[in-house]
Amino acid sequence: MGEPRNILFVMADQLRFDFLGCTGHPWMRTPTIDALAARGVRFANAFVQGAVCGPSRMSFYTGRYVLSHGASYNNYPLRPDEWTLGDYLNPLGLRTALAGKTHMKADEAAIRRLGLDPAEGPGRFLAECGFEPWDRDDGLQKLAPFVPDTQYEAWLRGRGYEGVNLWHEVANSVRRGDGGDPSGWLMRNARFPTVAAEEDSETAYMTRRAMDFIDDAGERPWCLHLSYIKPHWPYVAPDPYHRKYGREHVLPGNRSEGEGETHPVVAAFRDHPESIEFRRDECRDTVIPTYMGLIEQIDDHLGRLIDFLDDRGRLADTVIVVTSDHGDYLGDHGLGEKELHFEEALRIPLIVVDPSPAAEGSRGRVIEAMAEAIDLIPTLIELVGGAPAWHRLEGRSLLPFIRGDGAAGWRDAVFAEHDYSLRHARPALGLEPQEAKSWMVRTERWKFVRHPRFRPELYDLENDPSEQIDLGADPGHEDVRSDMQHRLLDWMQARLNRVGITDEAIRQSTGKAWERGYLFGRW
Repeated sequence: MGEPRNILFVMADQLRFDFLGCTGHPWMRTPTIDALAARGVRFANAFVQGAVCGPSRMSFYTGRYVLSHGASYNNYPLRPDEWTLGDYLNPLGLRTALAGKTHMKADEAAIRRLGLDPAEGPGRFLAECGFEPWDRDDGLQKLAPFVPDTQYEAWLRGRGYEGVNLWHEVANSVRRGDGGDPSGWLMRNARFPTVAAEEDSETAYMTRRAMDFIDDAGERPWCLHLSYIKPHWPYVAPDPYHRKYGREHVLPGNRSEGEGETHPVVAAFRDHPESIEFRRDECRDTVIPTYMGLIEQIDDHLGRLIDFLDDRGRLADTVIVVTSDHGDYLGDHGLGEKELHFEEALRIPLIVVDPSPAAEGSRGRVIEAMAEAIDLIPTLIELVGGAPAWHRLEGRSLLPFIRGDGAAGWRDAVFAEHDYSLRHARPALGLEPQEAKSWMVRTERWKFVRHPRFRPELYDLENDPSEQIDLGADPGHEDVRSDMQHRLLDWMQARLNRVGITDEAIRQSTGKAWERGYLFGRW
């Protein structure tokens, strides 16, 4: 092993923390990811800052909480003044590129106000979230009107597949054989194989594109964000992964009768169509085996990529990160999809493999300390020898856990935000867009959620780790709620909004007005 010069930043979309072999799932086969955990450090309590693709990823890419960067839901634009991963790594000599998804919505109007073109040069850098778009594919091709705009679409056409929208008709539709609607959007079709052969699937294709990039980079240091679209819906998998698991591998759901009736926001989300469907055993027994198959497929292709790195001599000097942007309820708490603040949505797998000899003592270690998605950027900066910009970055470097025995004074709480202004729950609750939001603070024992228009939620994670009993209105826990409310307020007041000047520059200028000729206050 050697010193890090490259970074492979792997993210699987909507991968739950507990659906890996190394995190304790009794049936999942993930030997590649398990081996990476044995070679590196696994953070057992890692959390995202918002359990939706867009806001979570913007926190990953900026190193800042949702409250700070403001892109609080899918397709809510990220301001062009927000620095992202490329802003930090490119000056360190790393070519920072993307293969897969970012779900970043560019603020094109703001970019044009700067006199830049979002389609080229510095404007494109801002519009692509600071990544070189080696092969961007957010995995959401519009059905109507359809405009083919991905390299994957063109590649499928070159492979001989025919149709109008090949993402929908080939990669995410199935071979039924009975004349029924083959759409992958229909969850009842999860038990059928995709029209696309396994070697032509999104996961297989994007793995090859990652290999192409690594070869193209040559000897120049690089950071590649390999961002897999799966196991995110549509829940369809190619043969043989659609049949790797069965209903006998579906674990009992984390749910109870009457759950969700105690808080109006949770109840409103339980009324969404995906939640209603996932409360049916038939839906869970059909979808979850395919979800598991998609995870195993990712693991298999990661194995191919690890072997490729080894063959190219890059395994010895490449940092490898494996994580997810959020989880998936799969019927737990009577919910489908993600959002809200339950563990199934907010908690993620996080594995970091550092090739440096300085990390030898930590290989295979499982860290129980709480990590946040925003910790990744300062960690990566330090791993390749840079100095984090602490006047902007709101996370903390995980390096003390990767190359040592931990950090003194480590955090005792994590925070998240939820903006549901675009969801059906908002009008159902009679809320205006600015009212449809909530904030969470979670300590080792307590989870507290503040809602602007409704009473809070409170869960005792020590005595109720499944979060089945909401104590948000319990008279006996008023002191706990008050303490957690103050923690949330303290956190809000500490956000880094003064990002144009460093603290060191402020220290050097403090009290120097007279030296600069500004003689106010002198007799």
